[in-house]
Amino acid sequence: MNMPDLLKYEPAPAALAASAQGEAPSHIDLPRPDLRSGMPLMSALSFRCSTREFSGESLSPQVLGELLWAADGINRDVTGGHTAPSARAFNEIDIYVALPCGVYRYDAPEHRLVLKLAIDARNMTGYQDFVGAAPLDLVYVVRTSKLLDMPPKQRDVFSAVAAGAIAQNVSLYCASAGLGTVVRGWINHRLLADALSLNEDELPILAQTVGYLPSSQGAMNG
Repeated sequence: MNMPDLLKYEPAPAALAASAQGEAPSHIDLPRPDLRSGMPLMSALSFRCSTREFSGESLSPQVLGELLWAADGINRDVTGGHTAPSARAFNEIDIYVALPCGVYRYDAPEHRLVLKLAIDARNMTGYQDFVGAAPLDLVYVVRTSKLLDMPPKQRDVFSAVAAGAIAQNVSLYCASAGLGTVVRGWINHRLLADALSLNEDELPILAQTVGYLPSSQGAMNG
């Protein structure tokens, strides 16, 4: 069996965070998701694919709220359960949202964005040439301090599984809502951690770009 050709990317030039575009409020309250919206699950699965070309069209607050709720929002108010699974409910993955106006952390219990830094860090979330051109980049960050009660040999595996579940939730929402997305592991972990002013116990492990498709382009399966 021939090994499949690996996807090849031209590395983007070394970049610094840009100035924030527009105001960066300290908190952004997100609209509650419309649980009746979207297409059936099996249809969304049939449309799930990876996209590497995006338009610059901004996401509406409603779409952004539904996207993040689908990613890892609270779907059981009584127990505080999330839409994505986490071993022993540690919920060790934080979602950082890189927007033109700033970098925010998604606060799932309050369903809102909390400002981390008033910078445009989209172009620092990876090396691919399309990074920074789309309206939204998500960064999945492991809070390793939440995993101290887990055997050390299991921590990397289970945190990676949790991040993967969140990324798939995002991918399915995008398929349902007509958005493009691609999950990216080609990131400079230390550079990104420094750019986001993360603590020593916080490690970015995965990124995901989201945006509308260019009108003249179709999605690339991945």
